[in-house]
Formats: sequence, C-alpha cells, structure tokens
Amino acid sequence: MKAVWYEKTGPAPEVLVAGEQPTPEAGAGEVRVRLHASGVNPADCNRRGGKGYTMEYPRVIPNSDGAGVVDQVGAGVDSSLLGQRVWLYNGQRGRALGTAAQYIALDSDLVAPLPDAIGFEQGACLGIPCMTAWHCLFMDGPIAGKTVLVQGGAGAVGHFAVQLATWAGARVIATVDTEVKARHALAGGAVATIDFRQEDVARRVLELTDGAGADRVIEVDFGGNLAADLQLLKSNGTIVAYASRGDSAPQVPFYELLRKNISVRAVLLPGTPLASRQAAQQGVGEWLRGGRAQITVSQVFDLAQTAQAHLAVESGTKLGTVVVRCD
Repeated sequence: MKAVWYEKTGPAPEVLVAGEQPTPEAGAGEVRVRLHASGVNPADCNRRGGKGYTMEYPRVIPNSDGAGVVDQVGAGVDSSLLGQRVWLYNGQRGRALGTAAQYIALDSDLVAPLPDAIGFEQGACLGIPCMTAWHCLFMDGPIAGKTVLVQGGAGAVGHFAVQLATWAGARVIATVDTEVKARHALAGGAVATIDFRQEDVARRVLELTDGAGADRVIEVDFGGNLAADLQLLKSNGTIVAYASRGDSAPQVPFYELLRKNISVRAVLLPGTPLASRQAAQQGVGEWLRGGRAQITVSQVFDLAQTAQAHLAVESGTKLGTVVVRCD
C-alpha cells in the first residue's frame, strides 16, 4: 500500500517519507479499513516533531483519525461490518501504524458508522477532537439547562463542544480571538462570544449570566485561564481541561478551588475507559444522524503531501481540521 512514515522525529519535510509499505491484515478483534481520508491533529505533529514525545516505535505511520470503508474483518468480529462506511479514532495511539496510508488495521472498537450524508473528508475530522469534546461535556452527566463556557470555541475540539453542548440543551458562551472565529462559534450555536484578547473574560461571562456565572468550562489552556475560570464559575462548578497551552506547569490555588467546591477534570482520550468511549461514539453518532453537524475541513492535501499537511497544522492559522486524501 501507499503510505507515509517516519523513523526519527524532527521537522515534517525532513523526516516524513512517502512510499510503499506492507498492506496490513486484520487480526483477531480487528477490522481493516480502506482509508479515503486522514485527519491531522496537533498531537500528531507533536509526536512526529518530538515535542513532548520520543520515538514510540522504530517506524511510525502518523495521524490517528480517518474515514473509509471496512474491507476485512478479523476473527471474532461481526462480518456485517464488511462494506460499512466508518470514521475512526486513536489509529496511532498505542500502536505504530496510523492513518497516513491507504489501509489501517485496528481494534473494531475504534470504528463507528459514518452516515451516508457525511463525506469521508468530513468524517476524518471527527475522531479525537469530537470524542474529546464529548467527554469534556458529558463525563459527569447531562448538561441540559447548564451554562457552558467553551474556551477556544472555534478550535477543532472547541467547535465540536459548542455544537454538542447546544444540541444537548446547554447555553453556550465561547471565547475567540477574531471576528471570523466569532462567526464560526455563533454558527455552531453559541449564544455569545468573547474576544479574549480584547475583553475581560470573567467579567463578560458574569455580565452575560446576570452574575450567576458558568456551570462548566471546557478548557484548552488550563494554566493560562485558571485565574479567570475561578472568577467566572459558579460554586460547585467544573473545569474540564484537555490542554494547558499557555502554562504547562501551573500553580494551583487550592483554597480558591476549595472555597467554591470547584472540580477539576483532565481528559486525555486514549486513557478514558472503553465503556465511556463507546458511549461517546454512540452519542456522537446520534448527533450526526440529526443532520445539523457543522464539520469544517480547513485544507485537503494528497497523501504524498502529508508533510505539507503537518506544516499547515503547525502554522496555527487553520480553521477546522487539515485532511489528507488517502486514495
């Protein structure tokens, strides 16, 4: 099969190689997917670049999200999956061979049905960002009637969080840093946006909620936004963080958390329980079948251009998900 891989970490143009690799076979409990599209996440670029990661395997095919058609099932897997359109996640998490290839063989629990109305390039955007958003929102139960602040509401995880929270009956406020991103978040269902570069986020949230504050914060920068989150959260509120981009080692003001009974949850998708991930797949599937999902493809590259796709993600200018066309 055609594939892209690296055998050492470093800049994408220097370490990514395009060529031929053996086509995988589905093992016991696995399916093989004929990939049509591969989604590129920042974590894929960090792994390839060695930012916080060492070489996990002697050879790595990058990217963890994708979409395609099941063309082979292993022992113990329901044969009805054959020919099914699917989206998948965690393709290169705990395993060497990801989705920057024409085929991938992986645990059948990592694939989910892709509705016919959603194209493969859009399906490749779901994976880790959408599953992460689901966990951040619903890991403690229903959120109907709650006020949710999504920090970075136009990002890949953030925009899914805005949409899923709105769909679930929450009132959503999103932070952004440009007018274009504000329009993006509002289109996803946010009732208001806050320009975090120009406005006092805590003050604006309190104004928008008549002083009540938010019940839940979905956080892309735990360290950088912690002080504001403590001001704007209600007593017994929750911060759920999937990243801490501004300050990776923040000091936590314990007694400020204590006085308001604030819960802090951290989410890294591969480590979440299987039952929880299966519930997320089902929930995302229900949302997708509703036909109102907004899935933003930022740019599309051919498989041989995977290095350029990684550079596009690393540029920090994308809106949506960068996709690699595998076929």
